Amino acid sequence: MKPMIASVGPVLPLPLLRATGRYRGALGWNVEREMPFADRWLESKFPRWAFSILEDWGAGRFDDLETVVFSRADDGAQRLYYYVCELQRRGVMGGPLPLICDVTLIPRPHGQAHLEAALARLADRLDVGRDALARALDEAALGAPMPPEGNGPLCLLAGTPPPDRRLHDAAAQAGWRMHGPTLTESWNDMAAIPPEPGESPFAALARAMRATTAASRGFRDRNAALAAEVGQTGASAAVLWFTEEDEARIWDLPGQKRVLEELGVPVLALTRRDWAARDGAGREITQFLKETAA
Repeated sequence: MKPMIASVGPVLPLPLLRATGRYRGALGWNVEREMPFADRWLESKFPRWAFSILEDWGAGRFDDLETVVFSRADDGAQRLYYYVCELQRRGVMGGPLPLICDVTLIPRPHGQAHLEAALARLADRLDVGRDALARALDEAALGAPMPPEGNGPLCLLAGTPPPDRRLHDAAAQAGWRMHGPTLTESWNDMAAIPPEPGESPFAALARAMRATTAASRGFRDRNAALAAEVGQTGASAAVLWFTEEDEARIWDLPGQKRVLEELGVPVLALTRRDWAARDGAGREITQFLKETAA
């Protein structure tokens, strides 16, 4: 059996990776532990998931992988890629080959062309032909995300994607449904854009990637997107949650608060928070939603 492939970050060509027949999925993390190896090499402003990935990489837990593809659409993923490359160059650690996918999100024609060329190079590196990619695109489940389950009023979660559903569980404690992706879900997000007649599979995949909303980098109007999501979901409240290390999305906070206030949606803004939510964020969310429903 050939060695497997994994990934790190959002807005990656998931159908292309799956077309290899060797894609294991995104690397996972565990932040509920000491990480001495990663603490030695990474600055504190790296996201906590990056510490976990580097800790496991240095411990040899990814040695069974052949390649890990990193995304350039996320600051943490791109920076971690360069650190992994440098630590391997120094002989500090081994492990799989790191590759970076040169995702370009600038809304100009040359950005689309640049990404198409980058995808073609990555496909060649991973031995994925055009026909195999076309089949993977046909098979990809590119439908809209599932609506939140359960009953009760709905609360939007925006800002930094959390590590798991612990913030969603806090909303449930107040009898609410939380609508917003975890980090894993945001990394697995892909826009539902069908190929156009005569379009190459690389062009179709590039268009779908450039329409994906999960990147911390990007040029979309996040205020307008948040307003549209309120209208689509009928949300009765919102939580804007940003971690201490998230230096990209936090710039959206003033505009997002203003949009929600103009729509009459009660909002709880939590900034500079612990990514594992060990700082009482769950209790604050539960209390906020109980008071909102009162």
